[in-house]
Amino acid sequence: MTWENFYLLCFSVGFFLSLISFLAGGLHAVHLPHFPHVHIGHGAHLGHGHGGNGEVSWFNPGTIAAFLAWFGLSGFLLTRHSSIWFLLALGIATVCGLAGAACVFAFLAKLVAEEDKEEDLVDYEMVGVLGKICSVIRAGGTGEIVYSQGGTRHCAGARSEDGTAIPKGTEVIVTRYEKGIAYVRRWEEMTNSELD
Repeated sequence: MTWENFYLLCFSVGFFLSLISFLAGGLHAVHLPHFPHVHIGHGAHLGHGHGGNGEVSWFNPGTIAAFLAWFGLSGFLLTRHSSIWFLLALGIATVCGLAGAACVFAFLAKLVAEEDKEEDLVDYEMVGVLGKICSVIRAGGTGEIVYSQGGTRHCAGARSEDGTAIPKGTEVIVTRYEKGIAYVRRWEEMTNSELD
């Protein structure tokens, strides 16, 4: 096998994988019948939503396909249309492949970061959170609530919305959140006012 054929094979495989990834993503969105579900197009979700930390792996189908396509095309063009030394062509093709993979990686990382950012804002919105008083809120004073959010138990400083005292163990709902303090009302008051 010549270097030219090797580069052409790498380009073909990379382009084919990219095409399958693109089509699989498009077909998945349209939900056409009789097409098998292909996971090649979901490289951005490696480590995301599966107990991971929301980061994209450098080695995912998108970056591998981009590396092969850019590496193969640049190497093919260099060997076909120039007379440079094969090791120099290999080095340039490798740099081009890494550049292509880095572009795809940056795009995927940005996509996942935006997804995580949107999820974080929704997951940690305090207004409307149901909690329980764990440290008495005295009239005009500050106490503490315990609440569950995102599957984790949290505590926060709390004040009564109307300035009245709220005893320990009372269920409350957060009506606003300012400077690390949750302003709360009794859950009973909220449900009774909605029924009236």
